[in-house]
Amino acid sequence: QVQVVESGGGLVQAGGSLRLSCAASGSSSGINVMGWYRQVPGKQRELVAVISRGGGTAYANSIKGRFTISRDNAKNTVYLQMNSLKPEDTDMYYCKVTTLTREEYWGQGTQVTVSS
Repeated sequence: QVQVVESGGGLVQAGGSLRLSCAASGSSSGINVMGWYRQVPGKQRELVAVISRGGGTAYANSIKGRFTISRDNAKNTVYLQMNSLKPEDTDMYYCKVTTLTREEYWGQGTQVTVSS
């Protein structure tokens, strides 16, 4: 099974930046799409950004222009560079990994808190 571990969350002031990392390990097959999602209590988990194996990206409108997703296929790692953070970005951020054999795995999440 694939293990997915996020890191890089924390407390940051409004307007500041954070860089999240997500590393996938233990897969016997290759990694396909990787992405970041976020969720607050009582709300549905929503897509923040995704990136294909070839580097194609898609972003939620709420963060477009502020966040950048990237990946290192050799390291099976996806990154989310978050700039110009706003208090409404406060959430648990989860990494989702999809394998080439169409299996999906989720990390346990990393907390991002943006102070006002």
